[in-house]
Amino acid sequence: MEVTIKEEARVEIKIWNYVFGYAKIAAVKCAIELGIADVIENYGSPMPLSELATALRCDPSRLHRIMRLMVHDQIFKQEPINQHTVGFSSTPLSRCLIKGGEKSMAAFILLMSGPTCLAPWHSLSARVLETGNNISPFEVANGKDIWSYAEANPDFSELFNNAMGCKARLTVQATIEGCPEVFDGVENLVDIGGGNATALSILVKAFPWIRGINFDLPHVVAVAPKSDSIENVGGDMFMSIPNADAAFLMVSTFFPFIIWSYTINPYINCKLQTVLHDWDDEECVKILKKCREAIPEDKGKVIIVEAVLEEDKEVDEVGVVGLMLDTAMMAITNKGKERTLKEWSYVLRQSGFTRFNVKPIRAVQSVIEAYP
Repeated sequence: MEVTIKEEARVEIKIWNYVFGYAKIAAVKCAIELGIADVIENYGSPMPLSELATALRCDPSRLHRIMRLMVHDQIFKQEPINQHTVGFSSTPLSRCLIKGGEKSMAAFILLMSGPTCLAPWHSLSARVLETGNNISPFEVANGKDIWSYAEANPDFSELFNNAMGCKARLTVQATIEGCPEVFDGVENLVDIGGGNATALSILVKAFPWIRGINFDLPHVVAVAPKSDSIENVGGDMFMSIPNADAAFLMVSTFFPFIIWSYTINPYINCKLQTVLHDWDDEECVKILKKCREAIPEDKGKVIIVEAVLEEDKEVDEVGVVGLMLDTAMMAITNKGKERTLKEWSYVLRQSGFTRFNVKPIRAVQSVIEAYP
């Protein structure tokens, strides 16, 4: 098949985008570190480059070059102030870069664009070539798996926790908006491995009839915020967990707490899983069997909030993010992966579930409800 000049030009442009693909994330990381989004948002109107440079104590010409790239990528908006001056304004995208903002992804971006999480990508080809070896590229690059590394490096651990927190806020909100019926009839909700109760706080605010139980290791809940609607309970999940109408498990804290939280109390009616992508099929089946044992045959269900990859049709922008997330799991974890609908069906059937449904939400993840 003959390739036209137009197609050749398109291929060449795409290749150059791969060559300098890192420039975009580097500019965004720079913006977060400097606090550009915070300053522009607080300014309240289009902010001239000169004032922005003064506020940030930056070199104006270099700052202009960074802003020019981000304006082109629609992270910030450039607007005229008068005949001779233009200013920079916030956008919905730039508000995701505000530190501590309601929809901020700043901590997650800093985690994934930092040297610790970037280094593993250089070993991805070796990972693909390996057979029978489950050492992750992260461990190759950093000398420890991600859990051990975080335990030994408090600064990384804090960044990791903050990143999981901002991710949890967005995913929980998307679940509430997309599938509020999940929480119908739930009067008592225990968040297993709830950490600082980020996810649970959002849930009890959205569903004020719910009494929340934030359950985690004693030293974790000891420093969790106190609330009239949330009870902080410390304990060992391998021994017991508090009784409740429903159990909620969310990536809102450091993963070892989540891993620790896999022994299920048989009095729980509903289990919300979000970390099955950390495990291979065999381990997933073991976890799901434990979940099935924990719920009643007549009205119990397992709710899974995970990505469902599209394989049989052309993927959209959200689907592409899922594919990239799957590749990231290969780079950073030992056995983690995202699953297609067929792969979800396999692990659920092997675990003894008779039926399930998938509900898309406004996120990379979907809500899967599985029934005994």
